[in-house]
Order: sequence, then C-alpha cells, then structure tokens
Amino acid sequence: MSSVVQNLVDSNKEYAANFTQGSLALPPAKNMPLVLTCMDARIDPAAAFGISLGDAHVIRNAGGNARDALRSLIISQQLLGTQEVLLLKHTGCGMLTFGNEEAHSLVKQNLGESAEEEIAGLDFLPFGDLEQAVRDDVEWLKARKAIADSVKLSGWVYEVETGKVRSVV
Repeated sequence: MSSVVQNLVDSNKEYAANFTQGSLALPPAKNMPLVLTCMDARIDPAAAFGISLGDAHVIRNAGGNARDALRSLIISQQLLGTQEVLLLKHTGCGMLTFGNEEAHSLVKQNLGESAEEEIAGLDFLPFGDLEQAVRDDVEWLKARKAIADSVKLSGWVYEVETGKVRSVV
C-alpha cells in the first residue's frame, strides 16, 4: 500500500470513529436536484451548494458529461425519485484542452498498440466551447426517452477562480 493510500485509510479511521449518520435513508432526503459535475478536484459540489450528507445525489465524471452519466441518472430518477438535474461544467476544464485523436495517441504512446485497440472508437467526449457543451448536454438529456419529461433540467458553469455559478440554460 502506498503512503498516500495509507494516509487515506488513517483519515478514514478518524472519520469513522466520529461517524453518526449511518441511518440516513437511501433516497435523497431534501428533494434536492441531482448534481452532475466534473471530477476536477477543484470542485466541491457539497460545499458550493450547501449539500449535506444524505441530501442529494452527486455524479462526477470527466467533463460532467451527460452521456457518460446516463446509467446513474436513470437509476437516480427511476429507483430513487430524483426529479431535477443540475448539470454543472466549469471554467478551466481539462476537456477543453484536447481532442479524441490526441487522447487515442497518448494511450497508444503510453500503453501500447493493444491498449489503443481495446479502446478503438471510444469517444473521450472533449469539447471546445464550455457554454455550448452545457447547452448540448442539457438538450441531449431532454431528447432521452429514458429521462422522464417531468424531470427539470438546468445547465450551469462553475467558475473555479471565484467559486460562483452562473446559469447557462
């Protein structure tokens, strides 16, 4: 085990020693929107939106991408009653910095031909325009038959420089 993982395990022991919220219900408690955002370590959606443990579902992936999150969105909506989705992309996102060809080339360079063959055709879902990517993802979700028409969808940009959010759609 690396020293970094050992630090995480030690921190968990401290956390668990004082943990008192083991009886929270499975569905989100406060009917808050599901937050779909990027995995970027500079974003803390719970702190940014005042979400307490048990209050809301948070899905994170590279770029806060709706296509990548569809399975989890359906489970949250159909099995656990989520009625609203807040899609949140952010300034300075790494997904703005490369294209699919570049990503495939890096995999081949770093991991070899067989690794690249394994992911042949994979769309890494990069984007060149932040606000347009927000609009595109919200529109894509609206077009899904597996997302109920009654589910409210909104798209936002989080500014990593200020901690503020702004509505896009």
